[in-house]
Amino acid sequence: MDQFVHSVTLEERLCNGCTNCIKRCPTQAIRVRAGKAVIAAERCIDCGECIRLCPHRAKRAVSDPLALLGHFEYRVAIVPPGLYVQYNHQKNQNLVLGALRRVGFDEVFEEAAAAELISDATSRILATGSVARPVISSACPAVTRLIRVRFPELIDHVLPLVPPMELAARMARRRAAEKTGLAPEAIGCIALVPCPAKVTMRRAPVGSSHSALDGAVSITEIYPRLLAAMNEGGASTHLATAGAAGLAWAASGGEAACLAGVENHLVADGMENITKVLEDLEDEKYEGIDFVELRACAGGCLGGSLQLENPYIARTKLRRMQRSVPGSYNRLPGGVPTEMLWDTDLTYAPVLELGATRGERFERYNRMQTILKSLPGLDCGACGAPSCEALAEDVVRGEAAVTDCALLRCRQLEAKLRAKENAEEGSGA
Repeated sequence: MDQFVHSVTLEERLCNGCTNCIKRCPTQAIRVRAGKAVIAAERCIDCGECIRLCPHRAKRAVSDPLALLGHFEYRVAIVPPGLYVQYNHQKNQNLVLGALRRVGFDEVFEEAAAAELISDATSRILATGSVARPVISSACPAVTRLIRVRFPELIDHVLPLVPPMELAARMARRRAAEKTGLAPEAIGCIALVPCPAKVTMRRAPVGSSHSALDGAVSITEIYPRLLAAMNEGGASTHLATAGAAGLAWAASGGEAACLAGVENHLVADGMENITKVLEDLEDEKYEGIDFVELRACAGGCLGGSLQLENPYIARTKLRRMQRSVPGSYNRLPGGVPTEMLWDTDLTYAPVLELGATRGERFERYNRMQTILKSLPGLDCGACGAPSCEALAEDVVRGEAAVTDCALLRCRQLEAKLRAKENAEEGSGA
């Protein structure tokens, strides 16, 4: 994140400056300037909210092309549980996993299998009490980044475990190297991803010095290739290594439901909802909560902006699939291995601060409050900022002017016209 590597981008020619996106960005990273949206790279957390909201499809996620497979001697697909339910009539994972082998992958590794191990590790960490309560899941990279930017007081509550996608890549590379005898760099671990936040996680991971992933291909790109491969038929080899518990992670609430002995948990999804929950957690409004599962996308990963199926229909398919597979395949044989833990601390990213020093922040805050009193307080967005407070902040940062407020300009013009009329009436009298 410090390098401002992002998946969410703006297609400027499609943007008409409608201001829909500025209202819902959780970090106020978007402004409309000169009739076009502008994304502040240092604030963006790649949650994909603007992609979902943009009626003109001017926001899009840039992921790696499937042609990336040609760069490696041995190719492993890291398969998310939500991929299976993008297709109809899937009783288990094997048909999709077999099709992945036919489209160019030499091996497949289920993210759900790594998720089952993460669940086991989480239960053990919760039992030790080594992380401040309530413990917040680190599975959703957009949530982790949001906490870095807006909720630094909650950093010590975040579970210091890598997400299942990253763990799956680490395990898959090691197993592929043992199986083939190839050097690790000759093995390509390519994740199939449901959202832009996971594309960014591959390029700029949080909590890890580097990622074991070599690429992140969107589900929207792989979907038609897999559909054609499944229609071709072929032997349905048993490739699945994850059970119902791992598959559950695709939907909101699935992670919390898999935790052994943890009954007091809180689950929320969707950026607006999780932001409210984090605000309340920061204000210590919840008591007796042990674990908090938050997902940026409504419905969990099934609602990712790089998915195709309706998330509600996908959830129904997922439940049907879960009934036809064992409960769980994977458990930790001993303690929590090092490869599951962060190797770098989660640190505060002060991109929302008004200044570099306390004195500068205090002075700018006072100026901002003075400017705010002069604004109408309608939060209409016509100025290109999401609220009057955001416009006042932009003014003290030197990025906007008070006169950008359209209503204020109208009022000033009306005042001038009235003054002119009064002056003319006075002179006529």
